[in-house]
Amino acid sequence: MGETKKKGYPKGFWVCGCTEIFERLAYYLGRSLILIFVTASVATGGLGLSKGQGATMQSLLTAFAYLGPLVGGVIADRYIGGRYTTPIGYIIAGIGYYCGGIAKSPAMVYVMIFCVSIGLGLQKTGALIGRIVTDKDQVDSAFSIRYTLVNTGAFIGTFLVGILYKDVFAKNGVLGFAPCFKLAAISMWAGAIWFFVLGNRYMGEVGKKPFKLEKTAEELERERAEKAAQKEASKKEPLTKVEKKRIAAIFLVAGFSVIFWIFWNLAYLPVYYYWTEHMNWVVAGYEVPTTWFDAANSMFCVILGPITAMLWRKLAARPQGDMSLFKKTGIGIGVLGVSYIFFAALDMMRGGAKISVLWLLIFSFILTLGEMFFSPLGHAFISKYSPSRYLSTMMAVWGIATFISSLAYGPLFSATFEGGFKFSSVCIAIAVVAFISAVVLFVLDKRLSKLVEDEEEVEA
Repeated sequence: MGETKKKGYPKGFWVCGCTEIFERLAYYLGRSLILIFVTASVATGGLGLSKGQGATMQSLLTAFAYLGPLVGGVIADRYIGGRYTTPIGYIIAGIGYYCGGIAKSPAMVYVMIFCVSIGLGLQKTGALIGRIVTDKDQVDSAFSIRYTLVNTGAFIGTFLVGILYKDVFAKNGVLGFAPCFKLAAISMWAGAIWFFVLGNRYMGEVGKKPFKLEKTAEELERERAEKAAQKEASKKEPLTKVEKKRIAAIFLVAGFSVIFWIFWNLAYLPVYYYWTEHMNWVVAGYEVPTTWFDAANSMFCVILGPITAMLWRKLAARPQGDMSLFKKTGIGIGVLGVSYIFFAALDMMRGGAKISVLWLLIFSFILTLGEMFFSPLGHAFISKYSPSRYLSTMMAVWGIATFISSLAYGPLFSATFEGGFKFSSVCIAIAVVAFISAVVLFVLDKRLSKLVEDEEEVEA
């Protein structure tokens, strides 16, 4: 009796997954460094701008990095295959980071933001993985591995940049901002070469045509079903009662997503701008770089990912079924509120003295835990409940919600933490909003769940 041989993932999957390590390394290196670079004095190699300007610039980079894929998706779907848009995007993003490396004014930083946003919008490795991994039994695990690879790149970038800009590349009192941005550029260009060379070797014809011309058998079947459904729907009301309720639920969840991601992104800024002055960053004789806070988040994502995945499986296997999406959302927002209470408590207990930077590890853990509870949302929810003829529109709604939250947190930082308010008071106010949001989701869970339930299925 022969043993069943475990099937490995296609080599093309590993090409795409490892390509994203190059991209995430560069992105998180640049995203972390921009906060320090634009506010550092000119004498130390920075631009000497205000903390509010630094926060706004980072929020713009984050926001347009999410908006870019919406435009890039149209290009890859209709005009140019993802095999070509991806390396082109990496080259453009690399040019952007290089502009950051030679920046002597805010204008050049905005050029960097523009180029990076365009470049990331053209990256389509995730979509290509969906074409390469054709075994349905491997799809979920493949994207889980991809998530780990992405966070590996993020961890490397945020961990290295702290050492590089203040130790390795620093000379004569000038911090190594320029070499670090140029290193991000090199990482993107190396990723482009890696993808182009190995993609041609291991990916066959996948991604050479626009995605609309390269549909799988499953997609073609689903498309025929959707066309039939649309044809039938055109004879009746545009939307059924259930479909209208589900669209309302998607908009509602998108609204709570805006709240969550505004506060989640906002949590990073005090680490760079407030706690640098009120914490002792020296541990065992070494001054800990502020960018290591970002590295801690990536590390905890990798650790908590398998644990939360196991939790979801156990909850789904219960006789009463899985926890509702709205409760998961509520827990995520509630845990986020706890992280801000922890921030406020740290500020109050220090009593004017500096406290150890190691406290930030606990804060990062709480913040990441909230993120992992919130992560089941998004595309999976929309794919499940959106009417098929409005799927693209609903996906765009989710993308716009993420864009809004990313765009808002920088100005919100200027209006709150930099607006003359007491630090602990701002943290408590944010926590209260988060807790109220969580309570609303729990109290209204049954009503909200009915929005996505098919009345005929419930009756049956």
